[in-house]
Amino acid sequence: MEDKEILKYVDHTLLGQAATWEEIKQILDDGIKYGTASACIPPSYVKQAKEYVKDKLAICTVIGFPNGYNTTAVKEFETKEAIREGADEIDMVINIGWLKDKRYDDLLNEIKTLKKACGNKILKVIIETCLLTDEEKIKMCEIVTEAKADFIKTSTGFSKAGATFEDIALFAKHVGPDVKMKAAGGISSLEDAKKFLSLGATRLGTSRIVKIIKSGDAGNSNY
Repeated sequence: MEDKEILKYVDHTLLGQAATWEEIKQILDDGIKYGTASACIPPSYVKQAKEYVKDKLAICTVIGFPNGYNTTAVKEFETKEAIREGADEIDMVINIGWLKDKRYDDLLNEIKTLKKACGNKILKVIIETCLLTDEEKIKMCEIVTEAKADFIKTSTGFSKAGATFEDIALFAKHVGPDVKMKAAGGISSLEDAKKFLSLGATRLGTSRIVKIIKSGDAGNSNY
């Protein structure tokens, strides 16, 4: 795979608490220029971002982020509001305490509720793998599949660790055929990005890959 082919799998991401509009605008400009899958930004900037990019770039935002312990009603409202303001993709965080408590029906119903709120928009389910046992990760593969979400996603990037090759390999064995996989958190090299894709991930949540390609294209008139 050519290095620049990776970009079409990248959700170019800026979710830092202190992110400003000027910084987000740079993410959007780079996303358009380099042909990323989307730009993943805070909910409060979705409307402004969508007005800025129009149909040139998909806008992704996060729900229940980063801890996931909001009530389902709050997450549902967040989701509907984000879509109303122009979000094309939603990355939700599960209630990890519910998973630890084996409240599987509550998890399933919450994901179904948000999927319904998304309509025909993409829903990705963040399970924060660094906090889970393999048994819990496998259970979430089953729940995400049953809920008919579009993606299972490894991480927020705001906890103890991010994506690992082992987690994507585990997902690949246990998710249903209609569920895609997103690796996020700590993806810092082209080699790592290619490895995640080779294991079956079809989205990468990262800001660094565009920066790497961008630095290599300095002075290149093709970009």
